[in-house]
Amino acid sequence: MKRLIITADDFGLCREVNEAVVQAHTEGILTCASLMMGEEVTNEAIGLAKANPTLKTGLHLTLVEGRSVLPHEKIPGLADKEGRFSNAIVWSGIRYFFSRALQKQIEAECRAQIEKFLASGLKMDHLNSHNHLHIHPSILKIVIELAKEYKIPAIRLPFERAYVNRYNMLVAPWVLRCRRALNKADICHNDFTFGLSETGKMTLQTWENIFPKLDGGVTEVYCHPAVQTAGVLQETMPNYRHAEELEALTHPKLKELVKKYGVQRISFGDIS
Repeated sequence: MKRLIITADDFGLCREVNEAVVQAHTEGILTCASLMMGEEVTNEAIGLAKANPTLKTGLHLTLVEGRSVLPHEKIPGLADKEGRFSNAIVWSGIRYFFSRALQKQIEAECRAQIEKFLASGLKMDHLNSHNHLHIHPSILKIVIELAKEYKIPAIRLPFERAYVNRYNMLVAPWVLRCRRALNKADICHNDFTFGLSETGKMTLQTWENIFPKLDGGVTEVYCHPAVQTAGVLQETMPNYRHAEELEALTHPKLKELVKKYGVQRISFGDIS
């Protein structure tokens, strides 16, 4: 059986994303969304998720390029006085690795984001993170311990079969270690991922190329739909083809491909 999880990240980041997530689910093939907890329209996204209970929602843990849940005073090394994390992803990763003090602040912020999600009344389908920082060497252990404590059923494993660029070739050995760590902790995860090499360009053509590559096991395809690239999307992801990704998710051709290739659309909760 070919089982496929289709996830939209950045739910709650802005209204352009919120609108697209609901449309991609109600009119298209989207099964899941990953919710950012510290953004200005997070509460709007929570309301939309409750109004669309078949959309399975998880936590999009955010430690860069976003807003914190805790105030600056509690995490001074992570967020500025306005509660914004750094946009310098690589430099942040280096800092997080070498600083025990920052790791304690990361644990506190991760816990706060989990608790805010659970307090919303939504059932947590899964956990992943903005820019996949949950697989960072200093963060993975924190995330696994919190997942066990809060009984989070599943975590994204960003493992792509074809590691076609230098970044992926460097990351692959660590991702395999992550798989072993998740298995040891009895935390469910997908087997494979699409969306890494295709980040920001999950167009109809990209989807048509993916379906023939699906096989047994659980595959997750994640994407970034929005009705338009504006505001914070233009600031942080100017080259992403957000509207084309939404168009693809709602295109009749994708429903035809689901049937043609015998794909069962599921959520992370279905594998847990």
